[in-house]
Amino acid sequence: MCRKNETGFSLVSAIFILVVLAVLGAALLTVSTLQHASAGIDVQGVRGYQAAASGVEWGLYRLLDPDGAPAAALPACWAGTASVTPGGSLAAFAVATTCTRTTTTELGRDIGVYTIVSTATFGTAQQPNHVSRTVSATLSRCKDPANAPSFDC
Repeated sequence: MCRKNETGFSLVSAIFILVVLAVLGAALLTVSTLQHASAGIDVQGVRGYQAAASGVEWGLYRLLDPDGAPAAALPACWAGTASVTPGGSLAAFAVATTCTRTTTTELGRDIGVYTIVSTATFGTAQQPNHVSRTVSATLSRCKDPANAPSFDC
C-alpha cells in the first residue's frame, strides 16, 4: 500500500487562520477606539450641561438680589449677552447667558417674569469634538408697593 504525501495543506490552513484572526483583531480595535472616543464626547456633554447650568445659576443670582438690598422696583435684566467664565474642568467652555423680562401689574402688584437662557459651547462647529448644551430657567418676582421694600406679595 502506497501512501501519497500530502504537503502544504497545514500551511494553507495556518495562513487562513492568521488572516481571520488579524481581521478580527482589527475590527475589535476599531470598535474599542470608537467606544473610547464616544465616552470622551459623553463626558464633554455632561461638562457642557454643567457649564450651561452655571450660567443659569449666575443669572438667577443676579436677579434674586442676594445682598438683600431693598430695591424700589423689579430688577432689570442685563443688556445683551453676558459671558460667564466657569472654573475648573469647565473653564474650556464658552458660556453665553441672556435674560428677558416680561412685566405686568395685577391687583396693584408689579410682577416680573424672567427667562434666563444659557448656552455652553466647546470646540468648533462641524467638528467631531464640538459640544453645545443649552439650559433655561424661568423666574417670577412680585413687588407689592404696600410691602416696600421687600418683594413679598
